[in-house]
Amino acid sequence: MDSTPHSQTSAYSICPLSRVLDNKVQEDDVTMDVEEEQAFIPDLVASDFTSPDDDENEESMADESENHSHSKSHTSTSFPTKLPKIHDIAKGVCDKTAEEYHILAEQCSRFLVANSHIKSSSDFFCDHPISTAPTLICLWILSECDTVDVNNKPLPANVVRSSYSHAQKMRAAMTYTFGRVHGLSKQAWSEQHTLDGRLITSGNPSVSELVSRYMLSLHRRKVQKGDISTSARAIDVGILERLHDYNRPIIEDKLSRKEALGGTYQPGTRRPEDKSTNIHNWGGPTARAALQAIYLLAFLCLLRIDEVLKIQADQIEVDGDKITLSLWYRKTHQYGDIKPFVLHYFEDYESFLCPVRALASWFKTSNVTEGYIFRRIVSGDRATGSNIAMACTANFSLDISGNLQESNTVPMGHIPFAGVVVSIWQVGVAGLFAAYASGEDGAKSSPA
Repeated sequence: MDSTPHSQTSAYSICPLSRVLDNKVQEDDVTMDVEEEQAFIPDLVASDFTSPDDDENEESMADESENHSHSKSHTSTSFPTKLPKIHDIAKGVCDKTAEEYHILAEQCSRFLVANSHIKSSSDFFCDHPISTAPTLICLWILSECDTVDVNNKPLPANVVRSSYSHAQKMRAAMTYTFGRVHGLSKQAWSEQHTLDGRLITSGNPSVSELVSRYMLSLHRRKVQKGDISTSARAIDVGILERLHDYNRPIIEDKLSRKEALGGTYQPGTRRPEDKSTNIHNWGGPTARAALQAIYLLAFLCLLRIDEVLKIQADQIEVDGDKITLSLWYRKTHQYGDIKPFVLHYFEDYESFLCPVRALASWFKTSNVTEGYIFRRIVSGDRATGSNIAMACTANFSLDISGNLQESNTVPMGHIPFAGVVVSIWQVGVAGLFAAYASGEDGAKSSPA
């Protein structure tokens, strides 16, 4: 938290950003952008402080979590500061991406110091960011990527600017650095003026309305200038069928081997360090079974991916050949009153759309019977025994990307993280399922 006299909020002689903020940007878009940025970095949990192979040791995890909570009370004094004993998987990104974010954070620090916005890196990168932090993030991105200067005057044609995709990566580096390295997590930035004129701030400055509004304004300028915009491709029935046809044999092979061994645990293979040599190295049968069920629940129930990952076993009721899913929370129903989803068994010719088959396959593969149904996949291609849900991280996006690429659904590198996680359900479902309706018995999903 930063406490600054209101008269000093324009310290470091920063030019106002109001001239480069497009007034056509809608408030709803800003709110959604903030929420999507929050989904980029999940909260740290106890298991982040130990190896995935030791997730059964709950007592050890609790001790590490307690140590972490004490460590967060101290302010960071330099960059980079690392949280104590966090296992690599807690980064939420692969080592290469973490290193890229580190380099970008150093570049940001050098820019701010060189332009006299801050005196040292520790003034900016710390547990309690200065009140001007969101503005400084925007100024750094503007200096590299924008087509106008801070006064909204177009730059000369011979000035080369970085792409909007790079601007997104710059912001992601800020979200990650403040959120993971300095422990501010995904808490949205907030500002409050006190009666005595002080400005009280808290949260992650990259997860702020100002940064979101600037990024949306930058995107509009890039599109108007003719730059290629980053777009998301929606998942449709044809894609789901190709994914099913590719994943199903791999999943069934594991289930048949499991039955041959009497249901005993059979360890899988570890993921190789370098996934670039083979697009099939992203995951094994268990990971594929999870994704197949996640795809269908998100698609048929019009759920966001993070809503699917929060589903717990006691929210599911099995009755013969149908499943009733009762949600406790949805973004569109934040105060409850959510009608249940009644998911029916599909015939063989539409088995690739059958949520009952997909969930049954996942439960058989994972042995999950309680708590979160979609668990973190740990070493040996198995679902963790601890009640730890999957998270919408960059690694999760890479898994979806790998699955789409290997099934020849999309070319290599054409799946952006935010696009997959947020837009997997954005398709005209009503036109594809004539019998999809909401009534007294809840939403019903069945073939037309």
